[in-house]
Amino acid sequence: MKRAALLALAALLIGATDAPERYQSSPPRRTLTDMRDWGPWAGPFRQSLIPVLMQDFGERYLYAAANAALPPPRPGERRVVFMGDSITDLWDLSRAFPGKPYVNRGIGAQVTAQMLVRFQQDVVALCPSAVVILAGTNDVQGVLQVETPASIVANIAAMGDIADAHGIRVVLSAILPVNDYTDNARDMLRDRPPAVLRAINADLRALAKRRGYGFADYDPALSDARGMMAARLTSDGLHPGAEGYRLMAPIAATAIDQVLSRPAPRVVRR
Repeated sequence: MKRAALLALAALLIGATDAPERYQSSPPRRTLTDMRDWGPWAGPFRQSLIPVLMQDFGERYLYAAANAALPPPRPGERRVVFMGDSITDLWDLSRAFPGKPYVNRGIGAQVTAQMLVRFQQDVVALCPSAVVILAGTNDVQGVLQVETPASIVANIAAMGDIADAHGIRVVLSAILPVNDYTDNARDMLRDRPPAVLRAINADLRALAKRRGYGFADYDPALSDARGMMAARLTSDGLHPGAEGYRLMAPIAATAIDQVLSRPAPRVVRR
């Protein structure tokens, strides 16, 4: 046996104390067991997403082909991208805003951390004049990513930072109210406490004012006397139906028109 190998074996046998310790800056990872019963739909859905999100947390593959097929804006075109979760995903923008060059980049069940990951691809690369961000309700539920109200607002603010750096005007949107009026919405107030939603909306409104963003506040148009989403507007306590989207459209349009009337942010060159 060669001398180097003999020395190495000896060091192992006697437990040499002069061997360098392995350095690691971060503390050990937590080991968690999810004890919550997510129900017959959300439980299997979460399990099915795990291998997908381990490869592509932002699910950038979903709009990759559509982005590649979308030509740059024409001269004078004021493209607007709507970024969000299922509430945006289910919004038929061509019907709500006929003739407008508005692009839907909503993905059902997404949280703000995922939107932040895909913001470059699904917003910036499309060269819009403005972006409308409607996000946060899934973060509050915690079905995919556990966030605090402060971290939800921070993720949305980070999307705004990226937009600002690329000369894109920003419209922030209030999280929609919810209700528990039907059997399939019985857990909605537990999962998305209205007080938490209102607190986040107050912070988003303040952020928009501080940065000069637009703010689309859908709450007054959608809420009933109890501050819940009006029963006639939703079948599941969360997603607006056709009438709900009809009420939301002019609110979004006003906020978009306001930001488009302002100078674009100065592009940051790096």
